[in-house]
Amino acid sequence: MRTMLNKGAAALREAAPAFAPTLLTLALMGIGGIAHAAGGANEISEANKANETGTDGSRAAAPGQDGQDAPSLPAVSVTQTRSFAEKQLLPQTTAGITREEATATINVMNAEDTLKYLPDVLVRKRYIGDTQAPMATRTTGVNASARSLIYADDVLLSTLVNNNNGNGSPQWFMVAPQQIERVDVMYGPFAAQYPGNSYGAVAQITTRMPQKFEGSIEMNAAIQRFKLYGTSDTEPSQQYAVTLGDRVGKLSWWFNAGHLNSFSQPITFGTLSQSTTVAGPGLPVIGGAFADRNRSGGAIQVIGAGNFVHTLQDNAALKLAYDFTPVLRATYALGYWQNSAKAGAQSYLSTAAGTPYYGAASGNVNIGGYSYSAGTIAGQFSSSHVEQQHLMQSLKVETHTQGVFDWEAVLSNFYYLQDQNRQSTGLYPAAIGGGAGRITDMGGTGWTTLDLKGTWRPQGVAGAHIASFGAHFDQYKLNSPTYNTGDWLSGGAGALYSNSLGKTRTTALWLQDVWRFAPRLQATLGGRYETWRAYDGYNYNLGSNGAGVAIHQPGIDKSGFSPKASLTWDATPMWSLTGSFGKALRFPTVGELYQSVQTGATYLQANPYLEPESVLAGELALERHTDSGKLRLSLFNEYVSNALISQTSTIPGFATPVSFTQNVGKTRQLGVELAGQQDNVGIRGLTLSGNVTYVDATILSDPGYVATTPGASAVGKRVPYVPAWRGTLAATYRPDNRWAYTLAARYSGRVYATVDNTDINPATYQGFQGFFVMDARVNCQIDQHWSASLGVDNLNNRKYFLYHPFPQRTFYLGLKYTI
Repeated sequence: MRTMLNKGAAALREAAPAFAPTLLTLALMGIGGIAHAAGGANEISEANKANETGTDGSRAAAPGQDGQDAPSLPAVSVTQTRSFAEKQLLPQTTAGITREEATATINVMNAEDTLKYLPDVLVRKRYIGDTQAPMATRTTGVNASARSLIYADDVLLSTLVNNNNGNGSPQWFMVAPQQIERVDVMYGPFAAQYPGNSYGAVAQITTRMPQKFEGSIEMNAAIQRFKLYGTSDTEPSQQYAVTLGDRVGKLSWWFNAGHLNSFSQPITFGTLSQSTTVAGPGLPVIGGAFADRNRSGGAIQVIGAGNFVHTLQDNAALKLAYDFTPVLRATYALGYWQNSAKAGAQSYLSTAAGTPYYGAASGNVNIGGYSYSAGTIAGQFSSSHVEQQHLMQSLKVETHTQGVFDWEAVLSNFYYLQDQNRQSTGLYPAAIGGGAGRITDMGGTGWTTLDLKGTWRPQGVAGAHIASFGAHFDQYKLNSPTYNTGDWLSGGAGALYSNSLGKTRTTALWLQDVWRFAPRLQATLGGRYETWRAYDGYNYNLGSNGAGVAIHQPGIDKSGFSPKASLTWDATPMWSLTGSFGKALRFPTVGELYQSVQTGATYLQANPYLEPESVLAGELALERHTDSGKLRLSLFNEYVSNALISQTSTIPGFATPVSFTQNVGKTRQLGVELAGQQDNVGIRGLTLSGNVTYVDATILSDPGYVATTPGASAVGKRVPYVPAWRGTLAATYRPDNRWAYTLAARYSGRVYATVDNTDINPATYQGFQGFFVMDARVNCQIDQHWSASLGVDNLNNRKYFLYHPFPQRTFYLGLKYTI
């Protein structure tokens, strides 16, 4: 505990230079300047304050427009039904889900589960408690974490130190499901207030604040039966959570804590390329391998399973809000998360005596009549231990006068107190008890962000113009040295094996005007100017010859302007048509810039001068809204120049092609999406919702590609990781206020993982299959205090790979007591 507190203090000291000036400025503003901004707002009645919450940021209505004189709805009802985009006057197409809807219809164990049925969203969650779960959208894939943004109350959860499905994955675990009030996903780079990383989508999680004393205790359990190749296991998970909150006068507070104990199915498989060397006499005969083919169609032998992960996670969050005046509020949030995960392996191989076989340091063995290296077999088995502690904090100060001017400031810091991965490198199964290994330490990685925003209503909330503008600053730091160690379980760091570190910094100014220039026409015009810098980059690698190679990376600077424009025509009270255009600049992450690759025994810097992705996106959306349903048809296109994609190419001076991230000339994504929801379909209480999307994602230009297969080409092939078809369908029946029955289905077509689409066999480890899975849930509100749920994911027990094997049929049981 003392060590953790010392590291926490060090993190706060490091963040202090960024926090202190802003906190002082905000405090002075709160003391000296707010009375003038608020005007006479202190005399607003409590009833009017409630109505302010309901009208904050709603679309301005022109005089004479339908519904102009309709009375305001109660604040609670409006807050639950209006999306984040509507409140903030953002032009993007939006889909969302409330806490009540998620509770009734989704088997939720982690925060990211709430997005499961939203249009064109796939979170690559491999098991309950997965810390590597990036979000894919209609034009971006599961390996492109930096092409979308995830926020919780305007605090960034996206890990923009890399763009992958590993150490660039979002920090979902900083938000417990019990905190969530609603989740909104906004598609496309059409809002000036978000950086170019938004060109896939922006997910905004809104968390709860209580109006009176409340609390809950919740237990959720899950169990999966997994069977594939030689693995046949039962994988259980349990989660416990407690919440407390209250509002006393001007102070409101919320606290939650949770614990997760989860076991995963195998995440990897050990494979050997089919040998062509006939085994000679006298070689030990080893049985148990499974013949299969890899994703390129080559014959392989599957010899074992790896990364059975047992994870213990704890999270705690505290949120404090204080209303200095009826229109000035400050909110402080603190989040802490720890993860202790252990992973092991299983061999399918066995000797003639029936004992498990894990390979050896030297020699050869006979598998199926062919000779295989025992050392190569041994390299397929390892264990690992992960210890992580992450700390997040934020301060938000805002006014909500709904008068001529409002402002807000959001300061946040995310810091890795501890993030250590210990991996065995010795012979299995002896390595389980210790021995040689490596330690990767990402402690010190983190980021700080600051956003300032003003909203100006020169003619009031119903005026022709509502302008918003702001400034943004962020700084990201990646630190990830890997050391050799004599004891991977508990030994100290030895000689440096590799290192990768660096920083990026972005500053931006943006402006947006919502202009209702006719009773039924509204334009949203804006732009964002950004300056970006990458610096302090450094790489070190230990070559196979034992020599270390250090590379000090050059710093680079880029800047650019991104215009945005949307036009909405309210054709009737129910029908509207919106056309949107946006440019986005997605600057490279530290991990993409400062990558090192190996060619033979030499480590080289691939390209520290990567260009930012330049995106031109457009959408035409026809929408119908009624009291009982909604329907949307969207046509969208997206052209990406200098797309950052990993592919094979050559480095000057070396003939052997290697794989690394580089700029691909141009890609194009053209698509159509149909999404809708309808209540009381056929019978009262039956709600249907669903969506279907088709995307033609094509590589138009790729001058850097070097073929490794004769005749292969990238031009004209599908963009990696983007399926042609994707859809969901959910039916929920609520016969009364107590019961909710849901049956849902999710579908995705197969995808390619290579730019030349040479991964022709998706139904294998490292392949990407299409899938159709069904889910079910029954939720019961037993009485005022007790509720229970029973559910199942992958009801049809579809066995499929998205590189990794994904969960098979999983049952859920939940029980909750609310004060």
